[in-house]
Amino acid sequence: MSWLSAGLVVLLGLVATASMPHAAAAADNPYQRGPDPTPASVAATRGPFATTQATVPAGNGFNGGFVYYPTDTSLGTWGAVAIVPGYSALFANEEAWMGPWLASFGFVVLGIETNSRTDGADARATQLLAGLDYLTRTSPVRSRVDPNRLSVMGHSAGGAGTLLAALRRPSLRTAVGLAPGTPGNNLNMSTTQVPTLLLSGQNDGTVTPSYVQGIYNTLPAGVEHAWAELAGNDHLSFTRSNPTEMRLLIPWLKIFLDYDTRYTQFLCPLANSTGVSRYSSTCPLVPPGGPTIPPTPPTTPPPTTPPPTTPPPTTPPPTTPPPTTPPPTTPPPTTPPPTTPPPTTPPPGTACTATYRTIGSWSGGFQAEVTVTAGSAAVDGWTARWQLGSGQGISQVWNGTLSTSGSTATVRNVSYNGALAPGTSTTFGFLGTGTPSSPSPTCTSP
Repeated sequence: MSWLSAGLVVLLGLVATASMPHAAAAADNPYQRGPDPTPASVAATRGPFATTQATVPAGNGFNGGFVYYPTDTSLGTWGAVAIVPGYSALFANEEAWMGPWLASFGFVVLGIETNSRTDGADARATQLLAGLDYLTRTSPVRSRVDPNRLSVMGHSAGGAGTLLAALRRPSLRTAVGLAPGTPGNNLNMSTTQVPTLLLSGQNDGTVTPSYVQGIYNTLPAGVEHAWAELAGNDHLSFTRSNPTEMRLLIPWLKIFLDYDTRYTQFLCPLANSTGVSRYSSTCPLVPPGGPTIPPTPPTTPPPTTPPPTTPPPTTPPPTTPPPTTPPPTTPPPTTPPPTTPPPTTPPPGTACTATYRTIGSWSGGFQAEVTVTAGSAAVDGWTARWQLGSGQGISQVWNGTLSTSGSTATVRNVSYNGALAPGTSTTFGFLGTGTPSSPSPTCTSP
């Protein structure tokens, strides 16, 4: 009996030791739920959680709808997303397919029917926020919802309403516009504080790619954002079951509602470009207020020198609108940039320009980014070059392909960010070793 008891103690100790890494991860982020994601699991039509749904009666500022949610009550509260349809549409007809799909990945989903099917973007924004207030304050599922992890999403006029809702309520964790708005709305997101994802269709003749790019270009540098154009999709593709859309949407919501950076690997860089004709993002997509992570794309090992452990500031960014000149499309540096801002557009006759900035630094390493801007004509491919400083090296690059020759670093576009319309920009980032410097990169095309 003494021998058996000792054996059981050893066995239990081994079991406890084996479970420690997972327990530590859960302690670091209580919102990280479910098994480690894989390309197959992200593309699946159902996630790991069982779900149910209920009808929402009219009232409370909107015309009722449906709520979908995980049945599990053992893991605490869930992040939530309110979804509104486009002009003249019903959620029940066009977006209801998304409800159980998203809920099964660990979200509470409120599908809103509008007070009038002809409500404009402003009214849809108001009803989205009313829906979130209902969900967190008086709904039968309020005990399942985390009121600090809320988001909005919508299609077409509902997408425009989504972006307006984000401007009105900066505490939202993210906003997702599906072919957002129609020309004439003049959406300008330069003062938003909410991480934003735009999804559009390559063949959309209603909300054209150039219109969506115009919105994307107004998103501020200090706010994480991304834009994916779905190949062959038209304006109504988002109203039908769309696996490509969900393969992008689920990681985005996991990152910004659950702070679950296990999912960053699917978007930084884009892990699966099948069905995506264009993609831009402010990698590495760090969720504001979430657990601090090193600025390393998860698809490759982290640098040997640890990044800084200082958490991001908790003070919200200023609400004063930025200058009319569009800022760069990547987060601001943690160390001051040069006092003279680079030009936002190349001088006449130049194919493209490249501007460099240091994002952050630590002992023995740093993170930097380069913004490539097309000149007065479109470019189809670009190459940025600069001189590495003494003792500098580059360990990882995202949104570009690196080659080095002596002290010259060369980064070329990847498949999804080589084509730039006149005056538009894309950004690549990298991790460097050594001490940061301030080089002046050149840009050529192709």
